[in-house]
Amino acid sequence: MSRSPGFSRCMPAGAGTSCRKSLVRLKPGIPISDVQHDKLIKESVKHSEGSRMTAPQPQTGSRTGRRRGRRAESEAIISVQGIRKTFGDVTALKNIDLTVSKGTVLGLLGPNGAGKTTLVRILTTLLNPDGGQATIAGHDVVRDRTALRRIVGLAGQYAAVDENLTGRENLRMVGRLYHLERKQARRRADELLDRFGLLKAADRLVKTYSGGMRRRLDLAASLVVSPEVLFLDEPTTGLDPRSRTDLWDVINELVAEGTTLLLTTQYLEEADYLADKIAVIDHGKIIAQGTADELKRQIGGDVLELHVGDRARTDAAIEAIADLNVGEPHADATSGCITLTVTNGAQVLTQTIRALDAIDMPIADIALRRPSLDEVFLALTGHETAEQPAEEEE
Repeated sequence: MSRSPGFSRCMPAGAGTSCRKSLVRLKPGIPISDVQHDKLIKESVKHSEGSRMTAPQPQTGSRTGRRRGRRAESEAIISVQGIRKTFGDVTALKNIDLTVSKGTVLGLLGPNGAGKTTLVRILTTLLNPDGGQATIAGHDVVRDRTALRRIVGLAGQYAAVDENLTGRENLRMVGRLYHLERKQARRRADELLDRFGLLKAADRLVKTYSGGMRRRLDLAASLVVSPEVLFLDEPTTGLDPRSRTDLWDVINELVAEGTTLLLTTQYLEEADYLADKIAVIDHGKIIAQGTADELKRQIGGDVLELHVGDRARTDAAIEAIADLNVGEPHADATSGCITLTVTNGAQVLTQTIRALDAIDMPIADIALRRPSLDEVFLALTGHETAEQPAEEEE
């Protein structure tokens, strides 16, 4: 197959099919010599299964949601009804139903192998479902692939950047492929390199980048232009705490401008901070939906964790806490750590300190925290978030 100068990348068109070439061409009349890095566009860009798609035109808007000053709109832009998918004898998705309101963030929370990536690939037209229906902004994910790809963006689970190019070249290339003028593509590349802390490494080959740096570059490339609906599949994997916080800020800015976002994650903290609504998926089924506070209430609210100063008296501390009748304490006698799920955290914290002080029990450390993902899953499913057998096509 001959390649035109505007060829960008290929992407799987559905389950069980070979990778079909999807051509993205520059605007007619733009000679290849006008492209800053024409050598980058003459050859195909390596495609990985977690490839990135972005809308060809930036979207703007003033819609805001209810979290952190946003107000959710009632109109559903993503609608999923009874979606099913199997791979051989493995059922990856079992009658998935969910909706996402326009201008909001849905956090899809679950362990590895739960079915998160399979659902994202179906919604972004990379995989055909075996049954059910899904639409995005009125476009069916099976029948309206071409129209849908113009309004959605995807940053896959693995970095899809060309390691034989520099970071700056990668971003400029993406900009030019999506019809940005040369000057605009340069400016946008520089803005993103600065935002993601990659300016000093901008002119190094990506093959010399660390894993975290490649991930940040991949995320930056997904933001060269702004789609109407953006899918981020575990976007903070490999990022340090500062870079993760920076990415959260970028996501909030995108949603404030009107972008609808579906975020998959294994981190309750991330879903709690970003999402208007959280859907918990396990073994291919949605097992719980609601806000972070609603999910917390399902397992009793907050977690009180303390370490006694005298480990030999851990049992006495447990007995004193149990007398408060605020929940069943769990202890590790070896470390002297006691945890307790409570509904009124601040009040129980005070009561616990007083109860232990009454028996002259020294407290090495005490804290009130949100439930961890393991604790949420343990309550909802009866098992922890240990990695499950892969249910998603590799």
